[in-house]
Amino acid sequence: MVAPPVSIKGVVLNQGRVLLLLNERDEWDLPGGRPDPGEDHRSTLAREVREEAGLEVEVGAFLDEHLFEVLPQRFVRIVAYACRLDSAAAMPVALSHEHLDLRWVPLADLGETIDGYRLPAGYLGAIRQATAQPLSPSDRKV
Repeated sequence: MVAPPVSIKGVVLNQGRVLLLLNERDEWDLPGGRPDPGEDHRSTLAREVREEAGLEVEVGAFLDEHLFEVLPQRFVRIVAYACRLDSAAAMPVALSHEHLDLRWVPLADLGETIDGYRLPAGYLGAIRQATAQPLSPSDRKV
């Protein structure tokens, strides 16, 4: 069996909201994508968030890893990280050609569907994990 491709995703939180992108399958997505050859996960994520939303982020703690069935019998391994907006970055976002819509969704409004579009359970779990822990592993209390 061939290992599924990897997609690195970021949970970008700001002022009690999370950044979500609407994809061509009419599902909410987290910003992110596949690593270029030789690119590490954090570099991939910083590049993808910049490309997809025009935002500079600091990639923080690992959150979650799971298999996601993108299409019937087509799986992708999702690896999610917490992200923090770069304090020097401008707040306005720029929607890329890869997505149909982009929203800052209040955490209180999160659920299996948002405005009639599905938010996959794995992404919802990663968002909940990000809100339950500090962004940096060194900031965690044990």
